[in-house]
Amino acid sequence: MNFTKLKIGLLAAVLSATTLSVSAKDFLNVSYDPTRELYDNFNKDFGAYWKKATGQNINFKQSHGGSGKQARAVIDGLGADVVTLALAADIDEIAKRGLLPKDWQKKFPHNSTPYTSTIVFLVRKGNPKGIRDWGDLVKPGVEIITPNPKTSGGARWNYLAAWAWAKHQPAGNDAKAQEFVRQIYKQTKVLDSGARGSTTTFAERGIGDVLLAWENEAYLAVREQPGKFEIITPSLSILAEPPVAIVEKNVQKDGNQHLAKAYLNYLYSPAGQNIAAKNYYRPRNATVLAQYKSQFKPLKLVTIDQEFGGWSKVQKQHFENDGIFDQIVKANQTK
Repeated sequence: MNFTKLKIGLLAAVLSATTLSVSAKDFLNVSYDPTRELYDNFNKDFGAYWKKATGQNINFKQSHGGSGKQARAVIDGLGADVVTLALAADIDEIAKRGLLPKDWQKKFPHNSTPYTSTIVFLVRKGNPKGIRDWGDLVKPGVEIITPNPKTSGGARWNYLAAWAWAKHQPAGNDAKAQEFVRQIYKQTKVLDSGARGSTTTFAERGIGDVLLAWENEAYLAVREQPGKFEIITPSLSILAEPPVAIVEKNVQKDGNQHLAKAYLNYLYSPAGQNIAAKNYYRPRNATVLAQYKSQFKPLKLVTIDQEFGGWSKVQKQHFENDGIFDQIVKANQTK
């Protein structure tokens, strides 16, 4: 990444903002479930940076929930200045309503994805069910916790990672992958609406043997309840790329254009990348990532574009009404 250009972009946004009132500005980031801690930390750091540069205080507001539900809330009028969601497809839906440009992914580096994650397993201490890879999830008696792909972006990454693993097995194909994923949902004990709800079900309520989780969410559970859980990294998973975007129509209305641009640019700065890594997201900055190499285990990662043909195709084929996920649910109801 060209950090000289990034610094210039940040400086331009700050210089433009100096003409604004120094009174506190309201600023709303509409995000998905597991980013609460990340943006609590990020907002404090960016707020101090912005105050020093412009003299202006920011009244940060956060909204969290399942990524699909959050996108719908913005479409229905929630006044987000920026969205930091789990799926590009969810931001595409906002773009279809004219709230931001359809080429929004070109506005920031790495297709507007400042950090990445992947899908891992969280099990109880001692791993009593002996879960080591995806195939172990469908052993008799294993109870799985995962969110609902209809409302949760993380759940869709879970679903697609499982599908990819099954298809990469010897003689694997789409039919076998669908049957494997069907069995996963057959053994799912609770289907929460969002990733944080599933973590609560597993970690707080004590339900299930294994949680399919964002890597950062699994690490957070281990940190908050030491000695209770273990993280299992499967042999293959998916490169999860949660994107960010400015909701152009809203920032033009509330005068937050420069603030929103600086806010998202700061995610790519070394400071922002360190905050992401400390919250267990994989930073894009190779130098920062190298500082946390002991934290992030290497594994084979497939991508949404190479494995599935991109989010537009995936959304239509798997997650729209009467798509493959709905077919899986109906099949489980009859078996």
